Amino acid sequence: MKKNQLGTSDLYISEIGLGCMSLGTDVEKGIRIIHEALHTGVNFLDTADLYDFGINEEIVGKAIKGRRGEVIVATKVGNRWNENKDSWIWDPSANYIKAEVKESLRRLQTDYVDLYQLHGGTIEDPIDETIAAFEDLKKEGLIRHYGISSIRPNVINEFVKKSNIVSVMMQYSLLDRRPEELFPLLKEKQVSIIARGPLAKGLLTEKIKDKTTAQVFEKGYLDYSYDEIVAINGEIQDLLIPPQTVNNIALRYPLFNETVATIIPGASSIEQLRENVQETIKNQITLEQYEKLQAITKPSIYMQHRI
Repeated sequence: MKKNQLGTSDLYISEIGLGCMSLGTDVEKGIRIIHEALHTGVNFLDTADLYDFGINEEIVGKAIKGRRGEVIVATKVGNRWNENKDSWIWDPSANYIKAEVKESLRRLQTDYVDLYQLHGGTIEDPIDETIAAFEDLKKEGLIRHYGISSIRPNVINEFVKKSNIVSVMMQYSLLDRRPEELFPLLKEKQVSIIARGPLAKGLLTEKIKDKTTAQVFEKGYLDYSYDEIVAINGEIQDLLIPPQTVNNIALRYPLFNETVATIIPGASSIEQLRENVQETIKNQITLEQYEKLQAITKPSIYMQHRI
C-alpha cells in the first residue's frame, strides 16, 4: 500500500484510509472490519466524537488495542451533543476542545491522537482561540498534529493563514470538484487534502441503480440531474482501459492530484472494504483519462462562504 506524507507532518498515511462513520454500532463487526483494513495495508482510521455518541471511537479503540503503533488515528471535535442526545450545538471554544480531547482519548484507549480535526467551522468562530487550543494540545503531547474538516473557502483560508494545520478534509469526487479551486493555495502552503466521499454516495459505481435514492432520482446530486449522472457513468465506461472499472476510476481520480494524501470511503462490511482497497490500489489512471474526466464533469465552485 502506497503511503503519502500528510502535509509537513511526520505522518505517512495509506492512500486509502477507512472512514469509520459507516461501521455502525455492532462492536465485534466493527472490530473485524478495522482489523481487515489493517491487514490490507490501510493504516489511516478516521472517526469523530460525534459518531454514534462516541461509540464509534470506542470501537476504534478496542480494535487498535495492542496495535497502536500500526495505526494513524484521526478524530474530530466541535459538535457537542445536548443532554437528550437528539441534537448538537457547535462549540469551537478552547475549553470544550481541551476537555473533549480527554474524552476521545479515553474512548480510543490511547495517550495521544495523531490527527485532531476541527469538525466544521464558520468565519464567525473564535478562530484564534481554537488554534491556540490545538497548539496547547500539541505542546502537551495529547495530539501530534491538527487539521480541519471544512468545505468553506473563507474558513480554510483563515486556518491556512493563521495556523499550522497539516490537512483539510473535504468532500471530493468527480461529481463534486469544488475543492479544486483551493488546490493551488494548499499545495503552496504544503497542506494535504483528505478526500471523503470519492464514490459520491455510490453514484460513481457499477451499482448506481441500487445506490440511487428517491431524492437523487427527483432532485439530482449537487449540480447534476439523475440523467446527467447516468450519462457521466456511461462516458466513464467508454474511457475504461480493461480491467479498469467505474469504481476504480472514481477512487483514483482524487488521488491523481498530489495535494490529496488519501481518500476515505466508508465501509459497512468486509466485502465492501476489500473492494474499495482493491479498486484503489490497482490500475492507475492516465493523464489522458484524467483530462477527459475533467472535460465530462463540471468544475463547480463554492458559491457561499467566500468572504
